[in-house]
Amino acid sequence: MKLETLDMWVLGIYFGLILFLGFYFSRKNTNTEEYFVGGRSFPGWAIGLSLVGTSISSITFLAYPGDAYKTAWLRFLPNLMLPVAILFAAYFFLPVFRRKKTTSAYEFLEDRFGPSVRVYGAVAFIVAQLVRLSTILYLLSLLVHELTGLDPVTCIVISGVFVSIYTVVGGIDAVIWTDVMQTVVLVLGGMMCLYVIIDLLPNGFADVFNIAEQHGKFAFSELREGALHPVSWDMSLLNKTGTMMLILGVTSWLTEYSSNQNTVQRYCAAKSEAEARKGMLICGVSSLPIWAFYMFLGTALYAFYQVFPNPEAAMMLDGTKKAEQILPFFVLSELPAGIVGLVLAAALAAAMSSLDSSINAISTVSIVDIYRRHINPKQEDKHYLHVAWGVAALVSCFMIAGAIYINQADTKTLQDTATVLASLLGGGLLGLYLIGFFSKKGDARSAWMGIAVTMVFTLWTILDKKGLLSEGLSLPFDAYYATLIANFLMFMVVYIFATLVFRKNVDAT
Repeated sequence: MKLETLDMWVLGIYFGLILFLGFYFSRKNTNTEEYFVGGRSFPGWAIGLSLVGTSISSITFLAYPGDAYKTAWLRFLPNLMLPVAILFAAYFFLPVFRRKKTTSAYEFLEDRFGPSVRVYGAVAFIVAQLVRLSTILYLLSLLVHELTGLDPVTCIVISGVFVSIYTVVGGIDAVIWTDVMQTVVLVLGGMMCLYVIIDLLPNGFADVFNIAEQHGKFAFSELREGALHPVSWDMSLLNKTGTMMLILGVTSWLTEYSSNQNTVQRYCAAKSEAEARKGMLICGVSSLPIWAFYMFLGTALYAFYQVFPNPEAAMMLDGTKKAEQILPFFVLSELPAGIVGLVLAAALAAAMSSLDSSINAISTVSIVDIYRRHINPKQEDKHYLHVAWGVAALVSCFMIAGAIYINQADTKTLQDTATVLASLLGGGLLGLYLIGFFSKKGDARSAWMGIAVTMVFTLWTILDKKGLLSEGLSLPFDAYYATLIANFLMFMVVYIFATLVFRKNVDAT
């Protein structure tokens, strides 16, 4: 499909604004304090919208409508725990990170458990983010390919270079302010889609609600054997239940707000603890309605294609095609010129807000936690700033190369290996942070025992998921809860070893 001239103008203006912000803020980046945390001068509202932009990403724009279109609202359930996690983090985690003018989330690990554990946390983050970057860029390139007809590799390179330019030169200032703009564009794009759906349906909103109610599309249901089945509310590790999904949501969001550099870096960039807390609360208040809106958009698309049947849409409903394609399909086939450009800008914004945050965060962690701390200390700040630029550029090259590999590989062996490595390294981080925040027990030795046990557990779950274990060694629980169990294991193993095995040293600390 070729875009109309008006759509091209809309996209051109949007991209021009993004690049302008990148080069505008590049003038301020004369030291690492500015490049990594923006001189710790951001207002709370900007921090909040930036957190929204980073967290919603392309998952919100594509996966949420696709999931609600094909199934129901079960995916939304864990998100209801975001306000709980944010309130907890705002009054327990945030003061710890702000107290010592922290730049990296992993400085805390050295304060509590020693330098080796800090390196572990930093490396786990870097590996996970490199995998994430390549995957998101690959998905972004698919959309660009559909719009332009260019070769997929060309789309990867163009998209990757564009994001890299404004991120590398602009630092965290460009990341946060472009995230703010991208969040606004994302919301406007979704609203335009919903407006067109309601306008085209004979009875507007009434059709959406009536059809959704008849087909159980608003329920917290799971799709099994082609039919929706409401989940139970039992406490069980054997299958998905509403209660366990809520608990899983708390775990996921507490992890996000305790040990994810993309989030913690926003805490550190705020002008004060009060402004950082305000930003977190704005994020919580904004994210839930946005997620709910995009779930509702998927439900509205289901109603639309019930009223106006379409073979392509039916294929996305029965699984012949991926359900995540439903919103782009609707945009390209139903929206008028100009509006298509705005909505596509929203789709691109969703991906770019994730890419720019991760590139800058990897650069920050690489310099603060590894290079300046262990490899080349006691250099002038200008030296670390230049190396940070180099790291960000190198990460961008890796991102582009990884996306090209994913596109060209007949198998996903390398991607699978990288994903497994990220899971092995990152499992149980919340448990480690929780014992660090709320207990004085434990040193590097007990922490490494927890890390080792958690790695073994994670490897077990991975091997079982791939069908490489005998029946007697298979998991006695639903693999969906592996992260929850890994965090519990980490906490308990560290606490037990700190209390019983390394007790003398623990008491001394």
